[in-house]
Amino acid sequence: MTLVPLIEQTRGSTLECQHFGSIAVVNTRGTLLAHAGDAHWLTFSRSTLKAFQALPFVASGGPQNFGFSQQQIALLCASHNGEDFHVEQVQDMLDKTGLTRKSLRCGCHAPIFTELGITTASTGPYDERHNNCSGKHAGFLAYCVQHGLPLESYLDPQHPLQTAIVRDVARVAQLPERALQMGIDGCSAPNYAMPLANLALSYARLASGKADPEFGESFFQLGEAITGHPEMGSGTGRNDLAFMRAGRGDWVSKIGADGVQVLGSKSRGEAIAIKIIDGNKVALHAATVEVLDQLGWLDDAQREELRPWRAEAIINANGVQVGSRKAAFRLQASG
Repeated sequence: MTLVPLIEQTRGSTLECQHFGSIAVVNTRGTLLAHAGDAHWLTFSRSTLKAFQALPFVASGGPQNFGFSQQQIALLCASHNGEDFHVEQVQDMLDKTGLTRKSLRCGCHAPIFTELGITTASTGPYDERHNNCSGKHAGFLAYCVQHGLPLESYLDPQHPLQTAIVRDVARVAQLPERALQMGIDGCSAPNYAMPLANLALSYARLASGKADPEFGESFFQLGEAITGHPEMGSGTGRNDLAFMRAGRGDWVSKIGADGVQVLGSKSRGEAIAIKIIDGNKVALHAATVEVLDQLGWLDDAQREELRPWRAEAIINANGVQVGSRKAAFRLQASG
């Protein structure tokens, strides 16, 4: 495993922190186009997996069966803030399937909007609908209702829903199922680790939409919903919302916990996948902008729009610049 410094942080003129990781840039054919560090580093997908966890439901016509809106399809793939408009949509999804929040097995945590200091959302009490993964779980339950499957055990790795998910994840990533390393995510759902390049391949295929020969219609539905309603997939003040707005409908962006970021371009049929080993979000965002810039995906307006996410200046509580944050890598062409 070869990790390289992606972001360096200085205080004054002295190096204070280095954030190591790897990057893979891949096209829809699975060709590795560029990389930094180990492009095949085994990486847990975390929440970047959500679009593919929704595949069995979408491919079987679930959203149409229950009358899910495009916003609700986006919520299937979301790590949302738990803002009022998120919770209302999750509740509507549950209503359409004839279930209540008590059927959700994702658990409850303080919603992300509280960490961000957003004051426009309702204060507690909070419940399972405020969990950032509640849209994904509402989709899991809808699949079970649609197919007459047990509800209580829907997170069991041997449940028919979960076996359908691992089947589709392996097909999208072009890996045998046995190559996917399973762990349990924060919301108690099975999650899978795969080589970073295969994660990038998955998002290149997702972004390609109808052009994908195997999952084209499902990828089109998911991609249009994600890019059409980026506020549903994340929320106020979040990086995926900012990146997809800057991408003007072309970029499918998804963050995962502990330093994972993927971003696919519809027009290019390419995607990037990044892993920061220490999980530092500020460094992850900065590295993502730098990758986009090095690849030539940014015009001047996009570069300026994403400047805050580079977080180049380190400012203290008195508004004084005390250091800087810079990219420490150059992408290497592969092949």
